[in-house]
Amino acid sequence: MLTLDHIALACTDLAASADLLSQMIGAPLQTGGQHPRYGTHNVLLGMGDIYLELIARDPDAAQTGRPTWFGLDHFTGPMRPANWICRTDDLGAERAKMPVDPGPAVPLTRGDLVWDITVPDDGSLPLDGGVPTLIQWAAGTRHPVDRLPDSTCRLQHWTVHHPEAQMLQNTLPLVDHRVQFVAGPARFAMTLQTPRGIVTL
Repeated sequence: MLTLDHIALACTDLAASADLLSQMIGAPLQTGGQHPRYGTHNVLLGMGDIYLELIARDPDAAQTGRPTWFGLDHFTGPMRPANWICRTDDLGAERAKMPVDPGPAVPLTRGDLVWDITVPDDGSLPLDGGVPTLIQWAAGTRHPVDRLPDSTCRLQHWTVHHPEAQMLQNTLPLVDHRVQFVAGPARFAMTLQTPRGIVTL
């Protein structure tokens, strides 16, 4: 089975978007870090059992010679939900169950964080994002939600709009009442309960 691990919001300017998001939700975001392999950087928000990742291409990063993950090479416009990441204890087995190939498992580290994550070679989102990115944290790695202060924000709904919504609901090995599938053009919507009330992105 899969467990919802975290949700990624994409943006083009990390600092400006972090300030805007913090004002919207009434809670500060925490320093994340850089991902040299993909030329990105992030900030994080603890939300109980999951966390929120605000991510952008890092203008100061060295050229990687490879596509950026999470579809960020083609991201434009305002900050918005861009990807969902589900955790597993057996990434190889869960990859085989996906309705489409989620991409090879890539080993990554940042400080003492160690994980494997599925990333298609072209940096795209599998099935236009309908299939989640899969992650497996290494044994002994302290999960980010255990490192982050609790913002008191909570995920109410994560909605995957997709032409194959029914197929995804029937085939993905995930049981989470917060995750919903709705037929329509591929996009995401997220609703949070925050210190400033309900916020929808």
